[in-house]
Amino acid sequence: MNIFLLFLLSSLSPFKVTSAQTKTNPFTPKASLNRYWDNHISNNLPKPNFLFSKASPLDRVNSAILTQLAAHNSLSAHFASFCSLANLYCSFDSPSAQTHQQDLVSRHFKDANFAAYSNKNFANYGSSQLDGGDSFKNYSDGLNSPYDSFKKYSKDANSHSEKFTFYAHEANIANASFTNYGADSAGGSGEFTSYDDRVNVPNLRFAAYDSDANNHRLSFTGYSHDTNSGSETFVSYGKTGNANPTEFSSYAEDANIIGSGFTGYGESGTGQNDSFKGYGQSANNPHNNFKSYGGGGTSGIDGFSNYRSGANVGDDSFQSYARNSNSGKVSFSNYGKSFNPGNDSFKEYGTGSKGRTSVGFKSYGLGRSFKEYAKNGVTFAEYSSLSKEGTKATKTESTGSLVNKWVEPGKFFRESLLKQGNAAVMPDIRDKMPERSFLPRGILSKLPFSTPGMSELREIFHARDKSAMEHVLTNALAECERSPSPGETKRCVGSIEDMIDFATSVLGHNVVVRTTENVSGSKQKVMVGMVSGINGGNVTKSVSCHQTLYPYLLYYCHYVPKVRVYEVDIVDVESKSKINHGVAICHIDTSSWSPEHGAFVALGSGPGKIEVCHWIFENDMTWAITD
Repeated sequence: MNIFLLFLLSSLSPFKVTSAQTKTNPFTPKASLNRYWDNHISNNLPKPNFLFSKASPLDRVNSAILTQLAAHNSLSAHFASFCSLANLYCSFDSPSAQTHQQDLVSRHFKDANFAAYSNKNFANYGSSQLDGGDSFKNYSDGLNSPYDSFKKYSKDANSHSEKFTFYAHEANIANASFTNYGADSAGGSGEFTSYDDRVNVPNLRFAAYDSDANNHRLSFTGYSHDTNSGSETFVSYGKTGNANPTEFSSYAEDANIIGSGFTGYGESGTGQNDSFKGYGQSANNPHNNFKSYGGGGTSGIDGFSNYRSGANVGDDSFQSYARNSNSGKVSFSNYGKSFNPGNDSFKEYGTGSKGRTSVGFKSYGLGRSFKEYAKNGVTFAEYSSLSKEGTKATKTESTGSLVNKWVEPGKFFRESLLKQGNAAVMPDIRDKMPERSFLPRGILSKLPFSTPGMSELREIFHARDKSAMEHVLTNALAECERSPSPGETKRCVGSIEDMIDFATSVLGHNVVVRTTENVSGSKQKVMVGMVSGINGGNVTKSVSCHQTLYPYLLYYCHYVPKVRVYEVDIVDVESKSKINHGVAICHIDTSSWSPEHGAFVALGSGPGKIEVCHWIFENDMTWAITD
């Protein structure tokens, strides 16, 4: 490291620049951004404060230091300063054990009811307990970053029941670890209802869950519903268990980039009965890995019904699934009926199985690879082909799944709603992402942002193996690197300059960016006030940008053709006073959308038959050509 850089490092923490100096200094990142805007936006409209407020807070000195550190691959050694000075969010993982030592709950042997409880470490909880039950209701509800640990929970218990209802509901970054949960238990049941519902980054780990258990029933209903960029890991789940029925219903439904790993699930089990119903349904780019699932099992029954139905792409891997099993039965019904083809790999599927191991695929979509699978006892029915447009899989039968799907009121609506005086229900438009700032382009350009650069990214952001930080990095890369949908143009941006470049490359330089003014009226009944159609209310094109979870502020921007954009005054129903100024976008062409898209569930129609409108949520934005 050169002498100049060492001198700069010595100034990293104590050096301060006054606010007056920052405003007038032409070398700060914000001053550079102002010049960039003036040179690339051809109108004289006021600069958007909501966007510029997300610019890097770095002063000229710290910006220069961090740029040098990035250029010399030395940011990792100054991780804490980098996160603090640049206003990044780097606290995805749970604190050290000492931090939560005061929350330790151990060796509890009585029934318990935990209502509105949070952030606890349960060690040896309920071990060797006979009968009874524990209830976790609204546990860690609405917290930003709940950290919970269940270690050896209900180990060796007999007929003990556990209920997790609305667990970590609407949390931001949920970390929970279930280690040796229910191991060697007999009878009883575990019920997870609305677990991690609408969580931003679920990071769940079930290690040796129900291992060696006997007839311990588990139910996952509404698990990780409508979550974003999460990860669940089931390691040695139900290993060598006996007749443990497990049901996953609406698991990761409507989720965005959920990654689930089932390693050694049901391995060497006897009479296992597992059901995956509506798993990953209508999700965006789900990634699931079933490794040695049911391997060596006897008389196991697995059912995948409406698995990843209506999802957007996705990637599933079944490695050594049901390998060397005896008399197993696996049923795939409406599996992978994604509206954009995904990639599934079946390697050594059913290889070496004995007896009447039966595998059936009914209404199974394209994009699958079967390698070294057992041909005997495997049937394929109604194997789908793509429609002539190549945008969605052909639907061969009615599944009835739409009836049970819930969509938040007001999330989608028809264009006719946008008339002054109409009553409307606003959805929850609050931004649930952690607060972060963009990076200056000078620093951003020196950081890797690709899967090949993952090892360097892990070093920079101190991402341990299987940590929440690692999942955040990999999920963002997966979303940003996936191929665009038919007709889509997209780009992930980590600086305002990059966002300007993408928007102007699509729309030209005479553009304006808009967002909803605030969150007033969120989750309430409101009234529509004055309505103004952008570009005269004519069909136009726009670039919409949505946040993606990452240590620094990252947006997924994509070009949206054939839309109408509106500015709408939101009025209080009682006082009739204006409480918000919203931005709504109406998609005129929905022909390539999934038939099971939440919009059609809520509005009762299908692809290409209606327009679909929605609000621009807090901190999301849409660019359009200036009126």
